[in-house]
Amino acid sequence: MGLLSFYNQVLLLTSAEDLDCTPGFQQKVFHIDQPAEFIEDQAILNLIFSDCKGNDKLHYEVSSPYFKVNNDGSLVALRNITAVGKTLFVHARTPHAEDMAELVIVGGKDIQGSLQDIFKFARTSPVPRQKRSIVVSPILIPENQRQPFPKDVGRVVDNDRPEGSKFRLTGKGVDQEPKGIFRINENTGSVSVTRNLDRETIATYQLFVETIDVNGKTLEGPVPLEVIVIDQNDNRPIFREGPYIGHVMEGSPTGTTVMRMTAFDADDPATDNALLRYNIRQQTPDKPSPNMFYIDPEKGDIVTVVSPALLDRETLENPKYELIIEAQDMAGQDVGLTGTATATIIIDDKNDHSPKFTKKEFQATVEEGAVGVIVNLTVEDKDDPATGAWRAAYTIINGNPGQSFEIHTNLQTNEGMLSVVKPLDYEISAFHTLLIKVENEDPLVPDVSYGPSSTATVHITVLDVNEGPVFYPDPMMVTRQENISVGSVLLTVNATDPDSLQRQTIRYSVYKDPAGWLNINPINGTVDTTAVLDRESPFVHDSVYTALFLAIDSGNPPATGTGTLLITLEDVNDNAPFIYPTVAEVCDDAKNLSVVILGASDKDLHPNTDPFKFEIHKQTVPDKVWKISKINNTHALVSLLQNLNKANYHLPIMVTDSGKPPMTNITDLRIQVCSCKNSKVDCNAAGAPHFSAAAVLLLSLFSLASL
Repeated sequence: MGLLSFYNQVLLLTSAEDLDCTPGFQQKVFHIDQPAEFIEDQAILNLIFSDCKGNDKLHYEVSSPYFKVNNDGSLVALRNITAVGKTLFVHARTPHAEDMAELVIVGGKDIQGSLQDIFKFARTSPVPRQKRSIVVSPILIPENQRQPFPKDVGRVVDNDRPEGSKFRLTGKGVDQEPKGIFRINENTGSVSVTRNLDRETIATYQLFVETIDVNGKTLEGPVPLEVIVIDQNDNRPIFREGPYIGHVMEGSPTGTTVMRMTAFDADDPATDNALLRYNIRQQTPDKPSPNMFYIDPEKGDIVTVVSPALLDRETLENPKYELIIEAQDMAGQDVGLTGTATATIIIDDKNDHSPKFTKKEFQATVEEGAVGVIVNLTVEDKDDPATGAWRAAYTIINGNPGQSFEIHTNLQTNEGMLSVVKPLDYEISAFHTLLIKVENEDPLVPDVSYGPSSTATVHITVLDVNEGPVFYPDPMMVTRQENISVGSVLLTVNATDPDSLQRQTIRYSVYKDPAGWLNINPINGTVDTTAVLDRESPFVHDSVYTALFLAIDSGNPPATGTGTLLITLEDVNDNAPFIYPTVAEVCDDAKNLSVVILGASDKDLHPNTDPFKFEIHKQTVPDKVWKISKINNTHALVSLLQNLNKANYHLPIMVTDSGKPPMTNITDLRIQVCSCKNSKVDCNAAGAPHFSAAAVLLLSLFSLASL
């Protein structure tokens, strides 16, 4: 059939108005002869589709990218083309109905893999062609078909099938999960689908057809049967990577790329169903231009379209823009589905404004002797407060030779906090003048510089206050022997009043004297003793006694200064040594006659201590049963010359230090002679102490002599 005769036949069909309306194509299969060439924009045939409701929003899709269907139903080539394969498929859809038409091109040359390329389905392994009596063709089924089900979608033919044999269909979607989607009429070979399909879930089904006898034995096959699910535009574009935030520097050239936004469409990427186009639906705020940005409709790149002068952050109403970006499939056609997302674009600040002091001169007052912040220097900067282009850094460039001042930035207000860090002295200088400069943390852009407004002068007035007198030196140190006579003069303290411009008198007093040893003349500051100084006192530490004195001026109110006196006490041999221990035990039948090792100690310092001399002051028995032997400079051994009966004995031990003159101490050493039998020591029956009359007399005389 020629193209013209076929076209006339279609026109005759369109005039059959008396037919009942059935949704879909009026004719579903067409045969056209392969021409020498399909001519661009020349009508090939007219397709008649009706949804019986006016064909609102009718949309066509062609399986070949080289053809399209116009709104009037005419199929045309998009360019001159010779070979397109043996079959074309046209899918028509409205909100109320959809259908598929097949165009068989008689004499057309097979294009290997064209169907798979168009629908993006590739067999996992090629099936070799062989001569079979079972004839199958791929079945194409649009997704999302409506009721009723089941629907016949294809047919298997076997002209040589033996009588009584049947068709059997197997594979995923039949007897494998998801089961029961497809079935075959075992007698006619008609293949039907039992429910609607979703291409995004499963895009192709690989089924197998065979013929079996009455016993279920395979007669022929299995032969592969491919079911291809044709995509419908049932998925909206989705922006999956948000939030979308972009930054662009103020003053950027026109055409500067800010960011890229891309959406995802789950439909078939080989069709217009997933071919996206982007546009900006809304810009907020819309000043200084409602079209500050442009988005590449295909790539999704957002770029600036205004002049650099309009991208001035300091003059913008708001440096943050929000764009509603829309992605639309079907290459942006009106019938396409849409999805939106918000792009936030922030105009970033650059340091194109230098900080400036709000005034050229600042005044401050501070009392002498005080430290801390005395004045806050204020600046203005038009740059973004959240950046280093706004944050100020202050420097004192003149007037601070003694480093008495420091300046730091208040991070909240950006003010310069000028502080006194070393107390000022009114009597030295009552006025100070500082020159201070301010800069930004970030460097300025090349065409901007710091001007005269970036420096300021600070005039500081020092206020005179009544300062307390100052002792010199402080601390004051003297060295004296302990035990000097009461009333001895130690020193005369010296305190001066820093307020040299005021005529004031100074009076002195004792502030802290822990032992109560000292007195000070309130007029001339002479310090003398009121008690004996004792180096061994608990108020003396490491031979040093510490006292504090006050100097009070006659100001109103009076001011006070404190001075410290350190008295180093030299040792005098004024402490007799003492022994330890003073009690010992020994067995009455001891073979080792050693009794005890004695040690001696002295509160004085060397050379008024050891070596010590140990002696038995007087033997208490005429036969001299005791003996004392030197071990070293500080210890001696007391031993028996023979065993004694059980009793308590008192042995007077005399110990003498090495001072000049030396000091001696006599201490009774109590010795218990105990009964030691069967590893038991019994000292209870030692009896009363044994003293000789001579010993008692000598001890008494010694005690009297020491009074």
